[in-house]
This record gives sequence, structure tokens and C-alpha cells, in this order.
Amino acid sequence: MRIHFISIGGSVMHQLAIALQKKGYQITGSDDEIFDPARSVLEAAGLLPAIMGWHGDNITEQLDAVIVGMHARADNPELLKAQALHLKIYSFPEYIYQESKEKVRVAIGGSHGKTSTTAMVMHILSQNKKAFDYLVGARLQGFEQSVQITEAPILVAEADEYPASALKPVPKFHFLYPHIAVITGIAWDHINVFPTFDFYLEQFRIFIQKIEPGGILIYNASDPALQQLVAEEKRADIRFAPYQIPVHEIKDGVTYIELESVKTALGVFGDHNLLNLHAAFLVCKELGLSPSAILEAASSFSGAAKRLELLYQDPANGVSIFRDFAHAPSKVKATIQAVKQQFPERQLLAVLELHTYSSLNAHFMQQYKGAMDAADQAIVFYTPHALAMKKMAPLPPQSVEAGFDKPGLKVIQDKVELEKILNTTPLKNVNILLMSSGNYDGLDLAGWIQQTKSK
Repeated sequence: MRIHFISIGGSVMHQLAIALQKKGYQITGSDDEIFDPARSVLEAAGLLPAIMGWHGDNITEQLDAVIVGMHARADNPELLKAQALHLKIYSFPEYIYQESKEKVRVAIGGSHGKTSTTAMVMHILSQNKKAFDYLVGARLQGFEQSVQITEAPILVAEADEYPASALKPVPKFHFLYPHIAVITGIAWDHINVFPTFDFYLEQFRIFIQKIEPGGILIYNASDPALQQLVAEEKRADIRFAPYQIPVHEIKDGVTYIELESVKTALGVFGDHNLLNLHAAFLVCKELGLSPSAILEAASSFSGAAKRLELLYQDPANGVSIFRDFAHAPSKVKATIQAVKQQFPERQLLAVLELHTYSSLNAHFMQQYKGAMDAADQAIVFYTPHALAMKKMAPLPPQSVEAGFDKPGLKVIQDKVELEKILNTTPLKNVNILLMSSGNYDGLDLAGWIQQTKSK
């Protein structure tokens, strides 16, 4: 197979390119700019384009397929030539489906928790020596890449609702046609793509319609919007399996869980992780594993990168520093509550960076009401530079304060001021939780952690 990637430098595109190269396919690619870590990874694999930019000569009749990433526009010269030659053209998820038509397909979607749930399923299957392919949106311990395509009989996919490509601007998860589908919850996000909640909700309704006949939908029954969506669903040719927070207890900072009379200690914590684990448990049962085998494997799961990732701890002084990808209101609230519930005796300093289109939109601020209430100290950080880069209107601090409606909330727009607070916070009986999908305007997080360790 000869396949060309238009926009090969994308975070998932370059991983698919390498996965297909490992499968023995002949891979080429192009892009107008590629940054690390994708650049270094592609260079090591011999797939870094020799010249940046779009070149029609890259597209020939000898190609078996062309895969187009989100970064490529509809007027891309390589795409136009591929269309003129009537080549097979796929978005990323469309091609994943082509490679998995004969596999049992698991698609894990939802506004939040899909990465962690996917990672849990992957970990449990791996620990039980099950062969499977996968795609996931985070770096996972024990997995060399975030995409694997082989001859394995199972595909486990994180199913994103973001558009597949400029050519087909509909959600990625509409192209996967799963046998086993999961929806972890629905909370309005990506308002630049889905301007109303009803439009956003409709994408999940379509996702349910895409489940293969005879398949199953595993869904979070504690989510009111999702529960209502399922209640309205008329499909009689699939099964519906609700899940909720399972029986559990917390002892000395460790969470113990019980499912189907099997008990185990966990390496993760928080109600949202317990929900995710229950979903993963049901997926793995559908794939033939026993409850005891599932929970024995789950006990060693330590989480995905940037999902309540422990950066530093000092048990003697009662200090932990966590990093999390949380940015949507529901995830911010769940993450803060998880840390507070796990360590109720410690003060909690929660720092949230507003970085996405939704979170920087003044009209969206009301969605954050109550999201940081469980924190003892709360900071919201964003910069005028982030707004300018996205060509968005200014966001007055007063709008942020009114939206969050959190007494004592600090709104900071200067990285130096944020660094000062972090450096002067007494490290005694306190947890610090850093939440962002960005980098705090270039804050030297690694240097701060190293400095903290040396104190």
C-alpha cells in the first residue's frame, strides 16, 4: 500500500503514519509547518518531509490512498490534485475504519473522561495479554505510540466529537461504526464548532445511530443530559448498559472499589475516575474478560499523562502537586472535587488556565459557575496574547469573576504574578492542582517542580 498524508505533522496524523509504516506500507507526507515532538518523531522514522509546503508532484496515480488532516484546507493544491486524479481520499477516522472493518470496534466518546477510559481499557487488555489495535489522545505508560494498526482482532478508539477534516467537517466519531460504544457524559464544549448545546447534543444522537446492529451502548446514567438522550432513543437493535459510581471507600488516601463482589485498591481516585473505571469494566466484560481479571489489572493503572498526573509529593509535610488537562467546566469541577475528596484535611490551591476558544469566550463564562467552589484558593489565569492568537475579543476580568461566581477568586493575566504565588505558597498540608490544555504562557513548570524538590 502506498499512502500519502496531507498534513502529516498533526498530533495524531504523524502517529498513524508511523503505525502504517510499521505495518509495511509505503508512506509519504507533507505539511507547511511541523513542530516537536512530531518533527523529531517523524525525522527518526524517516518520514519528515524534505521540503515544507504543499507540492502537487507529491500526488501521483500510483498512490492507493490519501489521508487528509484537519490542518489542510479545502483549496490545498495536493488535495485538489488527488481529487482530479480520483484517488481514494480519507479523513483520519475514515481511514481507521477502513483498517478495522473486520475487527471488533470499541469507540469511547463523551465530553470528558474519554481519554482516561480508553487508557483504562488499553491497560486492562494489555495486562491480560489481549491483542488489540488502538488510538488514544495521550501518552500512556507501556505503549510506545498513541496509534497502533496491526492484524489484531480488536480496535479500541478514543472517539472525538471534533470535526474530522475541512473536507468533511463532521465529528470524528461518526465514522467509526462501533460494536461497543461508550458515552462518558455530555457537557457543551467547542462552541466555535457547535454554537448551541442542542447542536452539540445532536452529534451524540447521531453517534448512537452509528452503532452496529447487535452492538451495545455503555453510558453514564448519572449524567442528566445523557440519560434524557438515551431515554429518547428508539433503537431496538442494540443493547443499553447504564453505569454509575461503584461501591467504594477511601482509607489513608487510597481508594478501594468493589464491582460484582470483587474488590481491589486503585492507583487513581476521584468520582470521575470511578465512573471511567466502571465504563472500562463493562467494555472489558464485553470483550470476554472476567471481573476478577479486569480489576486485578485495573489496580495497577496509574493514569494517562496530564490526567491528575502527580508531579511532586512530600507525604511528611502533606503536600502533592497535580497536573490535569481539565479545561471544560464539568471536568474542572470534577477534578477539583476529586482532589478535595481524596485529601479533605489539606488545603487546595487550584489554578485554571483559560486557553481554548470556549473558555476564553465571555458569553461562555456562565458555564463555569460553581466549577471551582470546592477549592480553598482559586486562580484563573489567561493572557491577552492567548486571545490575540485566536483573534478573539478581549475578556475582562470582571466577566471571569462574574461567571465563576467564586468568592475570593483571583484572576491573573501576568505569568510573573502567577509564578510569584506558586513560589511563595507554603508547602505544608496543601495540594496544588494545575489545570490547563496550554502551558501557562510558557511557565517553566519543570524548573518550578525541581526548585520545589530542592527546598
